[in-house]
Amino acid sequence: MHDLPRQLTAEQLAELFEGHTRLVEKLAAHDDPLASAQDVIAELTQEEKLEAVNAHPAIGARNLSARSAAEQGTHDDPETLASLERLNAEYERRFGFRFVVFVNSRPKSEIVPILRERLGRTPEQELDTAVRELVAIAEDRWRRSSQ
Repeated sequence: MHDLPRQLTAEQLAELFEGHTRLVEKLAAHDDPLASAQDVIAELTQEEKLEAVNAHPAIGARNLSARSAAEQGTHDDPETLASLERLNAEYERRFGFRFVVFVNSRPKSEIVPILRERLGRTPEQELDTAVRELVAIAEDRWRRSSQ
């Protein structure tokens, strides 16, 4: 396991977070951006959180970055993919932003019940959870890319 970096550029962070957002800009200003992430996200506005979350691809989406495609895998049954598509649409209608979860090598079939459960939460809870999940994904990506 590779240690988290002490400094990352905005470009490196944008790759880890799937886009150059205000979250990325604020993290890049820190000497230890990933270790500072929880403090940074606690100070984000709702608009900044939404921007960061919506930069990330939807789970089960067809047009993914190479990194997201590798993390999400491609071998899932059509029923699971249809469920994810339907639940993602319901989630976005309910909350107004994308569902984000740290897949952590789990098959998509294990994500379906998580998505269902998170549909019952408040928008505030869910937005905070989604941003924390982005940080977990970025930390994992850094560790994997540095091995």
